[in-house]
Amino acid sequence: MQKIKTGDKVVVMSGKDKGREGTVERVFPKKGTAFVPGINIYKKHIKKQMAADNKGGVYEIPRPIALSKLMVVDPKTNKPTRVGFKIEGGKKLRFSKKSGVILDQK
Repeated sequence: MQKIKTGDKVVVMSGKDKGREGTVERVFPKKGTAFVPGINIYKKHIKKQMAADNKGGVYEIPRPIALSKLMVVDPKTNKPTRVGFKIEGGKKLRFSKKSGVILDQK
């Protein structure tokens, strides 16, 4: 089981986007990365023939960010928190180490 899942609100702890928040759209566990819209945006030069609209230029494209740079935001305190696991009723649940709130409320 992973500590960061799709739909989690996260904050970037290091790098060029340090301090920015977003919601995880997709997680790539084997690569150890996650896709967060608006975070880790890069510019790419695209030729006219390669572009979908037949217009070349400089496009901003989002790229996945390493999971090690992200921390889950505690729903109670709205601050970054570490994630722990506990078993309740035969299910393994994630909880916030800061406030103890269970994160898997689905």
